[in-house]
Amino acid sequence: MDSPYSPLEYSLLNDWQREFPIVAQPFGELGARVGADETAVLATLRRLQARGAISRVGAVFAPRRVGASTLAALAAPVERLERIAAQVSARPEVNHNYQREHRYNLWFVATAADQAALAAALGGIEDETGCAVIALPLENEYHIDLGFDLGSAHKHHAELPSTPARVPDAAEKTLIAALQPGLELLPRPFARLGDRVGMGEDEVLARVAGWLEEGLIKRFGVVVRHHELGYRANAMVVFDAPDDRVDHIGRQLAREPGVTLCYRRRRCLPEWPFNLYCMVHGRSREEVQPVIERLSRLAGLPAQALFSTRRFKQCGARYFAETPRGAMPMDGLVNA
Repeated sequence: MDSPYSPLEYSLLNDWQREFPIVAQPFGELGARVGADETAVLATLRRLQARGAISRVGAVFAPRRVGASTLAALAAPVERLERIAAQVSARPEVNHNYQREHRYNLWFVATAADQAALAAALGGIEDETGCAVIALPLENEYHIDLGFDLGSAHKHHAELPSTPARVPDAAEKTLIAALQPGLELLPRPFARLGDRVGMGEDEVLARVAGWLEEGLIKRFGVVVRHHELGYRANAMVVFDAPDDRVDHIGRQLAREPGVTLCYRRRRCLPEWPFNLYCMVHGRSREEVQPVIERLSRLAGLPAQALFSTRRFKQCGARYFAETPRGAMPMDGLVNA
């Protein structure tokens, strides 16, 4: 099948989801590596962003290393689903919000500066919607967001570094907040970032490179939107795995072709007994279903697949609120 993308578009989308050059003029450096000039690279990225193929160029922060986050769900009455989804999406703490085929029909990811702020956000959602929320925080990660291959919806598995969580200092919080939406598509984006937070370009580059090295940032590059790239079938496959075997099974399933994410989450009994999750993306249900069946056979466990039917929100995580230069940094998020 012919690609809908030009060679330059395909290269930027597929090959630069990580290993992005952390230098003063990264788009010029990137252009030198792909055989295009800086102007063409920037114009192409702007065009892809306008089309929705990419959400941003920037950092994906490691879960459990900075701030607090959780997957959460609620059971919205069908007649109120759209209104409740809009209320959930309006929360700045929510970065992903999907309808899925289950009694728990609204699934979202929430992030905040710390556990107290996260709990307050989830409590606010319960108050606003009148629906009980189940929170399913991450307990172990086997394969998370290592990129998305346009050819196969899967990247080669790599072990993630074991990086302890830490509380960023005030300067780090300010820079993280400014970096969350992604780089501005300008010739010197790190200088522009520094202008916004009162840092020099060299300091910004050094901090970002250091975060990558320590694992606070798990990857830096082009962040694509899989639905716009043609992968419209999205199933969250869950298992109730024995506690003494869940890590072994998780590591096994994480390496399987077609699995884009794999992790263990805390159960929420009695409502939700599942503790092992695999995300499977494909161009159609017919493409995804055999992968689900293979995962179930390998795990030796029954699988429950929750296909998404609507995407209400998808953006980068927001851990800290950006404040104007010279203002005191804020730990929590604010409505934007």
